[in-house]
Amino acid sequence: MAVIAVLTNLPDSESAFNLARHLVRRRVAACVNVLSPATSFYRWEGREEQAAEIPVLIKSTRERYAELEREIRALHPYDLPEIIAFPVEQGLENYLGWVEDECKPASEPPP
Repeated sequence: MAVIAVLTNLPDSESAFNLARHLVRRRVAACVNVLSPATSFYRWEGREEQAAEIPVLIKSTRERYAELEREIRALHPYDLPEIIAFPVEQGLENYLGWVEDECKPASEPPP
């Protein structure tokens, strides 16, 4: 398995906390960090926008990405949510192993 970090932004803390809990319960994420509010600047439908958002950093595996994306899209309030995955090139081996173990489907026994 390969560990990934996935970034998305939500409009408020409540939706960020709900998403975080849901992803961990579904085992498509080992850990989700709900970060401090950020101000996003972007162009949407031809207009410049500014919005307060809550960044969410999700640790998962490449093998679970498709299901993770489906779960985010199902709960995300935006029409076009930011969902960006980054490969984790290096990290503490025991931590990366923990992420992989936690993201195994419930029917798959841990090593």
